[in-house]
Amino acid sequence: MEADLAELIDGIGPRLRALRRDRGLTLEALATQTGISVSKLSRLESGKRQPTLDLLIPLARAHRVALDQLVAAPATGDPRVHLRPHRRRRGGGVVALTQYPGRVQVFKQVLAPREPRLVTHAGYEWLYVLAGRLRLVLGDREFTLSPGEVAEFDTGEPHWFGPAGTDTVEILHLFGPHGDHAVVRTGPSMPS
Repeated sequence: MEADLAELIDGIGPRLRALRRDRGLTLEALATQTGISVSKLSRLESGKRQPTLDLLIPLARAHRVALDQLVAAPATGDPRVHLRPHRRRRGGGVVALTQYPGRVQVFKQVLAPREPRLVTHAGYEWLYVLAGRLRLVLGDREFTLSPGEVAEFDTGEPHWFGPAGTDTVEILHLFGPHGDHAVVRTGPSMPS
């Protein structure tokens, strides 16, 4: 039992380092997000500092993972993801269907009408329309997708997507490890 516990604790540091690197974060950036010093983070990742709840909780929040994923807790036997919808600022909502940063992330989104703003970020996106009509702008090209249609594209290309009309659109949205770091691209405004 003690050997299992020691092995579990020894695995936390490398897991923390892998999560940080998969998200493309430096120790300094993570320190800013969590309020934990760079030296403590470095010692945690190298295994020179024992992980404690007061350190692991802010790290789990920063990496957007459950605490048991940081410590590789044994499975509880229930594989269901407990969904928690989040309201978006401009209407609509998003539900995370996966919870492992550094891998493909899956979201169910309800998008409310809003003004188009092109963004770019590292990664690749895949969109599947569940209900409504989706307007997709890729650079100077524009597409309208109906339920059951799919689009995929490199997110390095300026893009925007939202409802094609005045009603909401419901989509499944998949993106790679860096897809949650969108940056607004400045330029001419898009026609509505």
